[in-house]
Amino acid sequence: MQSSKQPSLEITTSRQFTSWLHEQKISLAFSTYQAGKLFFIGLQSNGKLSVFERTFERCMGLCVYENSFYMSSLYQLWRFENALQPKQVHNDYDCLYVPQVGYITGDLDIHDLVMGKLPTKTDPQESIFEQPKPLSPIFINTLFSCIATISETHSFIPLWKPPFISRLAAEDRCHLNGLALVENQARYVTAVSQSDVGEGWRDMRHDGGCVIDVANDEVITTGLSMPHSPRWYRGKLWLLNSGTGEFGYVNLNDGSFEGIAFCPGYLRGFALSGNFAIVGVSKPRNNKTFSGLKLDENLMAKNASARCGLLVIDLRSGDIVHSLRIEGVIEELYDVVVIPKIRRPMAIGFKTDEIRRVITIGE
Repeated sequence: MQSSKQPSLEITTSRQFTSWLHEQKISLAFSTYQAGKLFFIGLQSNGKLSVFERTFERCMGLCVYENSFYMSSLYQLWRFENALQPKQVHNDYDCLYVPQVGYITGDLDIHDLVMGKLPTKTDPQESIFEQPKPLSPIFINTLFSCIATISETHSFIPLWKPPFISRLAAEDRCHLNGLALVENQARYVTAVSQSDVGEGWRDMRHDGGCVIDVANDEVITTGLSMPHSPRWYRGKLWLLNSGTGEFGYVNLNDGSFEGIAFCPGYLRGFALSGNFAIVGVSKPRNNKTFSGLKLDENLMAKNASARCGLLVIDLRSGDIVHSLRIEGVIEELYDVVVIPKIRRPMAIGFKTDEIRRVITIGE
């Protein structure tokens, strides 16, 4: 007889994780496209962990900007707005994200998502990233191997492609995935390879990864293994060398990667708060894409198994000081973001009738 028992999900934290959240005055959100879930992690009024989840098919890239929350899903890019005023609460939540605008992009396999300045180029001799512009959603269009933005009339508007990509094609040629801003301008991207053929990156997983400087089309770092999530912070370009399990930064003087921490899992998703990095770790899938990576060898050398969850790394020492562990049905994460000055966030989804009853009036 077939069991009707639902797959289990268990979330546990290290002893001081909740105290750390309280001290940092932040909450967190992370996405898992494997399970199609968006999670919000905060604190209840009694100091205990708050876990709130919503269902969005293949949710991946996340971005927090002022009162807005952006999320990419299977074929849409959504903007949520916090419907609560400062010091206002709703069922003891001090942030209520309500979906306001959705763009139909088609299945572009959107990865990293940021709010940045749109590049414009009026003079051929002038950098496309020097014109002051309002911030707009900018994302990695992995299917078409380019940086793109939203359109009022089309699926997307391409903004930039790597110098080794000969043309836009729906072929996921190099697996472009990560995007870092410098002073609100798209500056650095990560790719799994420099391939210019359909899904050519799959043959270059071990050491074909690179970092590209968008401003001058220069490949500044090579030899990485499936890099993800570049972030510019305090004068350094941090990133995840996912195929080896290393968290670290790029030495911009010589292009080398300097690892500061080994993490037991496949790294994806990375946010920052004060002196800490919050990194997502996943269990690698048992398929050709994830098998045979240096990560397997590193885990074996440390007598460790891959896990799923969040790790808090002290940037000063490289120590993993706090953690949140996920066990059960969820084994892979994609993105993680910090929500500053919010204690306990939640969001309205589309699976219940709540969205019919949450109505706000503009001034």
